[in-house]
Amino acid sequence: MAELANSLKAELDRYSPGGKLPSSRYLVERYRVSPVTVSRALAQLAAEGLVVTRPGAGVFRAQPRTATAAPGDTSWQEVTLSADAATELVPRAVDGSGVLVTLSAPPPGVVEFNGGYLHPSLQPERAMAAALARAGRRPGAWGRPPVDGLPELREWFAREIGGTVTAAEVLVTAGGQSAITTALRALAPPGAPVLVESPTYPGMLAVARAAGLRPVPVPTDTDGVRPDLLEAAFRATGARVFVCQPLFQNPTGAALAGPRRPEVLRIARAAGAFVVEDDFARRLVHDDSGPLPAPLAADDPDGVVVHVCSLTKATSPSLRVGALAARGPVLERLRAIQVVDSFFVPRPLQEAALELVGSPAWPRHLRSVAAELKTRRDTLAGALALHLPELALPHIPSGGYHLWLRLPDTLDEPALLAAALRAGVALAPGRPYFCAEPPAGHLRLSFAGVAGPAEIAEGVRRLRTAVDELARP
Repeated sequence: MAELANSLKAELDRYSPGGKLPSSRYLVERYRVSPVTVSRALAQLAAEGLVVTRPGAGVFRAQPRTATAAPGDTSWQEVTLSADAATELVPRAVDGSGVLVTLSAPPPGVVEFNGGYLHPSLQPERAMAAALARAGRRPGAWGRPPVDGLPELREWFAREIGGTVTAAEVLVTAGGQSAITTALRALAPPGAPVLVESPTYPGMLAVARAAGLRPVPVPTDTDGVRPDLLEAAFRATGARVFVCQPLFQNPTGAALAGPRRPEVLRIARAAGAFVVEDDFARRLVHDDSGPLPAPLAADDPDGVVVHVCSLTKATSPSLRVGALAARGPVLERLRAIQVVDSFFVPRPLQEAALELVGSPAWPRHLRSVAAELKTRRDTLAGALALHLPELALPHIPSGGYHLWLRLPDTLDEPALLAAALRAGVALAPGRPYFCAEPPAGHLRLSFAGVAGPAEIAEGVRRLRTAVDELARP
């Protein structure tokens, strides 16, 4: 698409302002591309203000742009923003770099080991398109939805969470990140400490710091967070919130061991604290996993757990539909913050999500993803063991979409990232996953965002090249 857009730009001078460009059919035949490619290329030119599209008439070259005004002086903002930070106990730090690593697409031809979503070949595109089409035909589909979410969708999420959770205790959210943001704003005042797993998801750390909260690390191992250190952290800090991912944790892939699950709830309850359970990867289980434990929220009658889940990871980055579940007075605070922030999740998106999860295609999709993720995980783990044995892989998860590697002391993390990009492979650095000093260099390699096993093998080969480059004197 980009190549066609560039070709069309180069030929725009052949047309006078207001002149009509060739038809889409002519462009399809001339450049031997699909109608969709032509449509997207023209849309890009329109977005850049180079052409104007008139339905039923065609595409025309835009009129020349008028001279742009001189840039204003925004230097005053440095003083204002710094003055705000000086009055805060914990200055807010809005840093999205750790999140952008997994959201930014690398240059063409680069193997995308840094991705955070399913490759398009794994997404249920046909099923989502059909669900969106059916949703659009529902009576009232474009009207105002209930602020808590569609009752049927809340009921579906409640059944998925299980236990005694009811639809009345569920709020539909615009994805998991939005739900985490709402939960942290509801549960902790600015300046407060928040206990987090170490390492943990950079997006959550970014949300906490932007809200003026102080993340405090609690170490984990292959069985999840260590209860003894969690209890000590509550005593030492007086924190009233602990954020965790008990299932296929990001980035380690660990699952909270059975005996530790009630311990975590007991410790939090004794501290008068909430547990924010980010259950982001439950629908990314692998084929060889055993039965999954229920969410912590399903075994929590006392309202300790605020549960977060989402459909996004198992479907598409753009299907941003998730849920918050809580019981007790905190539910009203969560609801109020969400309403103030965003009013509600767009109804067509909720209707489409409901159509999707209620269709026969949904269980088929989950089974397909489970099989494909296992194949990709095994391919990546095997290639790393064969070609990069110096990168330690302490845990091979049975769910999720990535592997967590520890670098030897001889490899510098930033230098390796740069060398890997030169070799044609994009990696996610380990540093953003730690809220304090990391114990060593790490990498997170995603096997879900690439095209398949062949691209995984090629990515490992390129990573080997990068490591060898750094080893040369």
